[in-house]
Amino acid sequence: MTNPSSAMPASTTGAGGSCPMGAGTGPVQLGGPGFTAEPQELYRSMRREHGPVVPVELPGGFPAWLVIGYRELHQVTSDGELYPRDVSLWNQWENIPADWPLLPMVGTPMPSIYFTAGAEHRRHVEMVVPALEGADPFEIRQHCEQLADRLIDAVCSRGTADLVAEFAEPLPVLVLARLVGFPDDEGADIARVLKDLADGGPDAQKAHLRFGEHMHRLVTAKRARPGDDVTSRMLAHPEPFTDEEYALDLMAITAAGHLTTADWIGNSTRLMLTEDQFADALSGGRHSVAEAMNEVLWEDGPTQILAGRWAARDSRLGGRNIARGDMLLLGLGAANADPHIRQQVTASAVRSGQGGNSAHLAFSHGEYRCPFPAQEIAEIIARTGIEVLLDRLPDLELAVPAGELVRRPSAFLRGTTALPVRFTPVRTTGDAL
Repeated sequence: MTNPSSAMPASTTGAGGSCPMGAGTGPVQLGGPGFTAEPQELYRSMRREHGPVVPVELPGGFPAWLVIGYRELHQVTSDGELYPRDVSLWNQWENIPADWPLLPMVGTPMPSIYFTAGAEHRRHVEMVVPALEGADPFEIRQHCEQLADRLIDAVCSRGTADLVAEFAEPLPVLVLARLVGFPDDEGADIARVLKDLADGGPDAQKAHLRFGEHMHRLVTAKRARPGDDVTSRMLAHPEPFTDEEYALDLMAITAAGHLTTADWIGNSTRLMLTEDQFADALSGGRHSVAEAMNEVLWEDGPTQILAGRWAARDSRLGGRNIARGDMLLLGLGAANADPHIRQQVTASAVRSGQGGNSAHLAFSHGEYRCPFPAQEIAEIIARTGIEVLLDRLPDLELAVPAGELVRRPSAFLRGTTALPVRFTPVRTTGDAL
């Protein structure tokens, strides 16, 4: 389908084009050092130059709108009829190559909870959400404590570690693998698959295929021998689904919960190691761990940009003409920094005498937001993991200057590529897990 509107945010050919909105200001390239170094500064610049809805260009020259205004993002996510998460509506499909690196992240039309809309989406929700709710929070904490201890045991005697590669990234997927029903020995391979997938590089397509193979094998295994796990509860749902649907929903659950939770752990730990106001968490202040985690969701959220929504018809948003089939990217990180909402949040915190506030959009909003049970699972994994880490390694400190920490090269995901630390060597737990 060719560009149906002169108000598209950028050229459909990848040649750059000019932005039809604004006084000669072209679309923002969605990538580069600005997104990985200080994205909040970049978002402020976008807001000044373009307003709450920004014309952007994806790798390959494909146009989209980045919604960075809190109110505008709330409007988009509240109207699932006008802006559904229905990727089949995209007016760029005829231009998208089969090997486009962002394809696994943006998605293609498929029968999964993440890529369906309307009644079909709700059908998947009614099967997946109760299966997640069936996970016992006490057992999740037990899994997390056991697996966190195992990861720390692997490094605790040497006095140094990379908390990203050796703790924050493997922990969530190992816990999630147990919850959905995988044996522990498959967790490590799934972690590698998900990292390749999230990075969106040349191995993303192969990783996506391997990921699907894991899930199809799991569905077959649990149909033959059900257990107390998410997959078995999904299979027990009274309405039948195809094996492809089960596998795709399991892929969505695992992928959505893995790297985001890993970056929540990494970003929160980084904050506690670099900001004086959170330093007491390092000496066992449990309340400060929760405060640091909430601060990260506002200021340094794991998901900065979420793809996406697609306009079901021509519309107006934030002063822009949105054409039918346009992609709208949800700028969750930018919306959380919107001066309008931040002033309200600050005033509310002062009136209530509380430092925390959960009005952030880190988990998105509306019909397609991260389901509450999934949020609860992520919070348990992140908080328990950090608490175990600080209990085991109480004198943890950065092994390099904070300015040398490198962010993941992604406009979509906000995390540190490595978090080198040092500590006094301690003994292992000695547990046989």
